[in-house]
Amino acid sequence: YFELSVAGHPAGEITALPELEASVYQALCLGVKDYIGKNRFPGVLLGLSGGIDSALTLAVAVDALGADKVHAVMMPSPYTAQISLDDSREMVKILGVKYDEFSIEPIMQGYLATLKGSFAGRAEDTTEENLQARTRGNLLMALSNKFGSLVLTTGNKSEMSVGYATLYGDMAGGFSVLKDVGKLLVYRLARYRNSLGYVIPERIITRAPSAELRPDQTDQDNLPAYEVLDAIMECYVEQNLSVLQIVSMGYAEADVRRVVRLIQLSEYKRRQSTVGVRITERAYGKDWRYPITVRYQDNF
Repeated sequence: YFELSVAGHPAGEITALPELEASVYQALCLGVKDYIGKNRFPGVLLGLSGGIDSALTLAVAVDALGADKVHAVMMPSPYTAQISLDDSREMVKILGVKYDEFSIEPIMQGYLATLKGSFAGRAEDTTEENLQARTRGNLLMALSNKFGSLVLTTGNKSEMSVGYATLYGDMAGGFSVLKDVGKLLVYRLARYRNSLGYVIPERIITRAPSAELRPDQTDQDNLPAYEVLDAIMECYVEQNLSVLQIVSMGYAEADVRRVVRLIQLSEYKRRQSTVGVRITERAYGKDWRYPITVRYQDNF
């Protein structure tokens, strides 16, 4: 107990709050550990791509559960860069997790051969890209069925906001580690994790993000710069600001309307996404109530 002195009541030392990155990283680890443990899954598995989202997800999974309960799978296509393979192999070696690697090209070619007649006369488009993601999703779910491990999805909040994800492909799984983590914060968390001990190869953090579903693809081929996207997303989703309010803050009206439009159009995808860790004031799910029909916005 505290004894009253002539100076008055004593006070304990004030403990400084941890930095944002430390708090968020600990929350992600706790979320994974609790969900897996309390639902009695023997472990988790996830698809590696050589990109930063899957790398951070793998690091969190190992820190939360231990390497013996994590299974990483690399499923390269003809568009997968050699550096993606090299970096993924380096990371799983550092972490000591179970690792499988197999090409999806034969399966892709089988799909395309089956659909050749139906696709005749039509140019290649995102259909062929999505076949790759869905092939990977099928393989991960097959491994999950066989061994009982839960599939972790690796998409981040920025991608889910604007629909940069494939239903029944990279969205296939049972728990989303980065569901409420924007892309820029993903980079900060990767740096933070490496400050505790090197596990994520530096090239994964510094190279331009890409889905690698077609030659020379980068995320910015389809999306605004993440510095712009994340800022607008935070204003609209987490702060509940209107388009005009966001524009008044200095953002280009065309960018704001584009991002908000994509957020609205992608609601039907998010309704089919898996559960995950919440770290912000407003996450997609129970905190977010918007229609999945969008014709009312035709004149937006």
